[in-house]
Amino acid sequence: MQAIILAAGMGKRLGELTAENTKCMVKVNGVPLIDRLLSQLDAIESPERLNRIVIVIGYKGENLRRHIATRNVRTPIEYIENSVYASTNNIHSLYLARQQLMQDDTLLLESDLIVEDSVIRRLLDHPYPSLALVSKFESWMDGTVVTLDEDYNIKRFIPGSKFSYEESEAYYKTVNIYKFSREFSRTHYVPFLEAYSKALGNNEYYEQVLRVIALLDKPEIRALPLEHEAWYEIDDIQDLDIAESMFCEASEKRLRMESRYGGYWRYPRILDFCYLVNPFFPNHRLMSELKANFEVLVRNYPSGMRVNSLLAAKYFGLRTDYICVGNGAAELIKALMEQLSGSLGVVLPTFEEYPNRLSPERLVCYESVDRDFAYGARELMDFFDDKGISTLLLVNPDNPGGNFIPLPELETLCRWAQRKGIRLIIDESFVDFAEGTPHNTLLTNLLLEENPHLLVVKSISKSYGVPGLRLGVLAGSDRELIARLKKDVAIWNINSLAEFYMQIFGKYETSYRQACRLFREERDRFMASLRQIPFLRVLPSQANFFMCEVLPPYGSLELTERLLSEYDILIKDCSRKKAMKGRQFIRLAVRSREDNERLVQALNELQKQR
Repeated sequence: MQAIILAAGMGKRLGELTAENTKCMVKVNGVPLIDRLLSQLDAIESPERLNRIVIVIGYKGENLRRHIATRNVRTPIEYIENSVYASTNNIHSLYLARQQLMQDDTLLLESDLIVEDSVIRRLLDHPYPSLALVSKFESWMDGTVVTLDEDYNIKRFIPGSKFSYEESEAYYKTVNIYKFSREFSRTHYVPFLEAYSKALGNNEYYEQVLRVIALLDKPEIRALPLEHEAWYEIDDIQDLDIAESMFCEASEKRLRMESRYGGYWRYPRILDFCYLVNPFFPNHRLMSELKANFEVLVRNYPSGMRVNSLLAAKYFGLRTDYICVGNGAAELIKALMEQLSGSLGVVLPTFEEYPNRLSPERLVCYESVDRDFAYGARELMDFFDDKGISTLLLVNPDNPGGNFIPLPELETLCRWAQRKGIRLIIDESFVDFAEGTPHNTLLTNLLLEENPHLLVVKSISKSYGVPGLRLGVLAGSDRELIARLKKDVAIWNINSLAEFYMQIFGKYETSYRQACRLFREERDRFMASLRQIPFLRVLPSQANFFMCEVLPPYGSLELTERLLSEYDILIKDCSRKKAMKGRQFIRLAVRSREDNERLVQALNELQKQR
């Protein structure tokens, strides 16, 4: 068997990274793509070593030759030069290698791929002689896709220009790694390659030939779908960034994933237990209504703050001059913190978006002495009574602890703060998950009017399961402050999709309440399962997550890194938060039953390994 690598392209979309070198010399975490690929091919031992590696070069080809000459590759390497690389596509590169293609069974690879070792191993181990590696289509993929029958015969090769998003559920993306038997190359591929090139020219992709072959009664090539193996095609700097976060050591992978702060839809295998949403809402009908209006919403400007305040006021049953709409709660938190003067009382550990906006000397911190970080209104009033704070912040239920103070206690806290002349900020982003919902909220005109010093923040993303829409609100009866906040944000601070969501939500209120009930049932079941894990101590929670103390033999950092590197499960390591004092804690979101069971299974497997 031999390998043929197509490496003639210019890689223009990688900009300065390919100004002096060919695309396959771009480094992923310090290792050139071609080095990794040659090492993988050179290591093949079973059923037999490769007889040779044929590389079709073009752009900066001499640089590539010199570079490979410095590598310790045992397998003989031959070169074919595509001198017209700038005006042709990869069909011409493979055309130039057609004689070699017919001389042996062949692994055909493109040089801009990065794959884990098991990808090539699966192709070699499969008994069928001619195979196309494919992967279930995901939103990040681009280029040629195929459809398959139940026996993995390829029914159609579909180029990017013929792609139909309505049919994407049935698509598989070609990985651009193939196994061709010598017989298939002689009787099928090369004859069609020669005819296609002669008829249609050289500015095409070699997969177009396979598209024609797939129309035959016996095309003699099948698909081999990948399962959980990692691979990525690197065409631009965004691809390179993603590839570097996928193919790195466990500690580096954790740091890279955490620094992205989301966007994990680009990683279809990642199961995100870090960021917090409602797994049971929106329902299918609401999503269908959004999709049905998507085009008109994308093509039109959203309304300004006045109209969106009307929608939010209707949404929560508040006066329009009591409420401000934000591009997520984060935008409103930033604007609010800039309006505050004096010192801020905070409960630690907490959601650090608030205290991080102020200098440390302006913070007065309460740390619960309870083993589970539990506290009530009385503890807060006793602690802050003589501290001279200007503002008190309370996240309720709190994040990451999940502690919850019921409404009667909050009303007592409000009266105390009013007597003390303290502004009270209560973030109730998770309150809809607490027992007693919908009767836990402070978002009523009466409560806000009785407590003009009170401000209530709510993230719609977390409760309603729409983090991509970026919606949050801040409410209070201090009209002057609310007006200043409205002026402080951009005139179009939310998009049309988010605005439309607020407009239609009222029709789905009953479904939302049902979703919250289903959530609480799943939270109870999930907690019972987690409490069976010997190295976890699960804290009670009224939110959509659990904070868990990690007990020996694991630590929180090791557990976080192993879940990510070995199981593609992302969790939150809380051990670095203030007030932890060396104790090992993680935070786990509550997701669907299927996802939760996958996490529990991974945790049980890790338990068996110790």
